[in-house]
Amino acid sequence: GYYARVTGVSLLLNTFLRKTECKCQIINLGAGLDTTFWRLKEENLLPQKYFEVDFPAIIARKLFNIKSKPPLSKPIMETHSGDSLLIDAHSLDSARYSIIGADLRNLKDMEEKLKKMNMDPQLPTLLVAECVLVYMTVEQSASLLKWATDTFPTAMFISYEQVNMTDRFGKIMVENLLRRQCNLAGVDACQSLQSQKERFLSNGWQSVDAWDMIRVYGNLPQQDVMRIEKLEFLDEKELLEQLLLHYCISWATNDKLSLGLDEITF
Repeated sequence: GYYARVTGVSLLLNTFLRKTECKCQIINLGAGLDTTFWRLKEENLLPQKYFEVDFPAIIARKLFNIKSKPPLSKPIMETHSGDSLLIDAHSLDSARYSIIGADLRNLKDMEEKLKKMNMDPQLPTLLVAECVLVYMTVEQSASLLKWATDTFPTAMFISYEQVNMTDRFGKIMVENLLRRQCNLAGVDACQSLQSQKERFLSNGWQSVDAWDMIRVYGNLPQQDVMRIEKLEFLDEKELLEQLLLHYCISWATNDKLSLGLDEITF
């Protein structure tokens, strides 16, 4: 499941980078301890600027790891130019990579912090949110999606989260998460692939598609899928398929520069 998620999101992200010839910026919303920046650096696919946003406490933990581990700090220094790195307890700003502590529900504060680190609204922009919108109320996530489409004329938004949450499996998933004190405040938008699409269309996005993860899994490079499946034997394939049916990737685009973003698919 994690392989399908990481590979699926990466395929869409890499296609966006190719379409824009890396003349773009990426904003990873609720980035956590994600390492995509370092992968793109290794593959020589860095955008002009890569931003990450998360709660200040998460950012503080990530910054500690970056500062204390040369394999993380060295690639940032290698892509930096100009003055010394700007870094404090809850933010880091370099030429190609910036990380800020902010609450996605406070859009004004987040936007101000991003602009201070040279976010360019006119640059083709990819926004990524993996298991993020579902933890916000539907109203809060709608405001975030509306802000994104109003701010970036040429943009793509990739979202990975739950879907088909009204059947028995979905209800049990919600109950189990609640027992672990994980409240899915935005689960109402996760009823179906159509409800996932509607949230983008109703907030100003021009084009949108959504696939459940079992469809994504079937469209991944099959030679690599076979390699992954040999790493650990799985005798309950039906359980995996049930799980994949309850997660999806949605992607929406605005394409003022006519880059063919609405053609991106697996």
